[in-house]
Amino acid sequence: MKVHFIAVGGSAMHNLAIALHKKGYTITGSDDEIFDPSKSRLEKYGILPQNWGWYPEKLTTDIDAIILGMHARIDNPELLKAQELGLKIYSYPEYIYEQTKDKIRIVIGGSHGKTTTTSMVMHVFKENHIDFDYMVGAQIEGFETMVKLSKDAKIAIFEGDEYLSSPIDRRPKFHLYHPNIALLTGIAWDHINVFPTFENYVEQFEIFTKLIQASGSLIYFDGDEHINKIVNNKRDNIDYIPYNTPKYKLINNKTVLTTNFGDIELEIFGEHNLQNLMGAYYICKKAGLSDKDFYTTIQTFSGAAKRLQKLSESESCTVFQDFAHSPSKLKATTEAVKKQFANRKLIACMELHTFSSLKKEFLPQYKNTMKLADEAIVYFNPKTIEHKKLEPITKEQVAESFGGNNIKVFTDSNEVISTLLSNNFKNTNVLLMSSGNFSGVNLCQLADNIIAKS
Repeated sequence: MKVHFIAVGGSAMHNLAIALHKKGYTITGSDDEIFDPSKSRLEKYGILPQNWGWYPEKLTTDIDAIILGMHARIDNPELLKAQELGLKIYSYPEYIYEQTKDKIRIVIGGSHGKTTTTSMVMHVFKENHIDFDYMVGAQIEGFETMVKLSKDAKIAIFEGDEYLSSPIDRRPKFHLYHPNIALLTGIAWDHINVFPTFENYVEQFEIFTKLIQASGSLIYFDGDEHINKIVNNKRDNIDYIPYNTPKYKLINNKTVLTTNFGDIELEIFGEHNLQNLMGAYYICKKAGLSDKDFYTTIQTFSGAAKRLQKLSESESCTVFQDFAHSPSKLKATTEAVKKQFANRKLIACMELHTFSSLKKEFLPQYKNTMKLADEAIVYFNPKTIEHKKLEPITKEQVAESFGGNNIKVFTDSNEVISTLLSNNFKNTNVLLMSSGNFSGVNLCQLADNIIAKS
């Protein structure tokens, strides 16, 4: 099979390219620019494009499939040439389905927690020697790539993202997987640039439940009112399995789960993570794992990259990094750290970086999301707003939207760092939240500098 990737440098795209290369396919790709880690990883497998740019003249009729990345534009020269040649063009979720349509597909969707829940299931399956294919949106410890596709695995696990599939396929990605086992973690408005109303956003999850295969299962968090409205209209040909927060206790800043097998000390913490754990539990149960096998192996799960990831720590201070950027994620992550370390001060720092978060109409959704932090810092870069062609916002608008007396707003990342480092970090935790990197800040170095002052 010959497969060509247009915009191969993307996070999911380059991982899919590597997965197909490992499967024995002939892979080519192009992009206008590729950064690390994509660049070095593609280079390792000998599939990094020799030159940046688009080369429509290299496309030929013997290519079996074109995989089109979201980063490409609808007037991309290679896309136009592929259409002219009549080549089969797929989005990456569409192609992943094609590769796994004869397998049992497990798809984890929701506005938050889907990466973590997917990672939990992957970890437990791996530790219990279950062979499976997968696609997940973060680097997971113990897994070299974020995508695996094989001939022999009978099960495939996907993180079900609700964002659009490609520039020419405007369907949400998770509509293309047709799960046998589906899970919904929760619904909170996101991607305002694609789903301009909350009702339109919720509708995508309702459609997702209708795409579950007959005799399949929907596992869902029953503490979410929007999911409960969706499951009120039950189908008679699938199972419905609700879950909620399990019983637990906090001992010496550690979360301890109460189970039939006794107390299970976890490496993760926070009620959202415990809810994710219960969702993962029911998926594993559906896959035939015993309770003992699940609880024994979930103990060693330490989390996905950038999901309450410890960057550095001392006896009296821990610096966490989290991908949180939407209001629901921000609130859950801030609450998780404060409740887990109730005896420590919390400095929470977040960057408004996505299209939704920088849109003036969306800002009020952030009301009180960081109220449990002792000090809260919000940063945004006006140049990012300009680049996204959005209406300018002010520091005053941001402060008013977040509310509370603990908020400081900055538009200069150097001021964020100097303000942070002016603190005494003894008996203090720091939480750095963004889908970006605070305009080029080395967060690992910043974390080490913070710990040096603790």
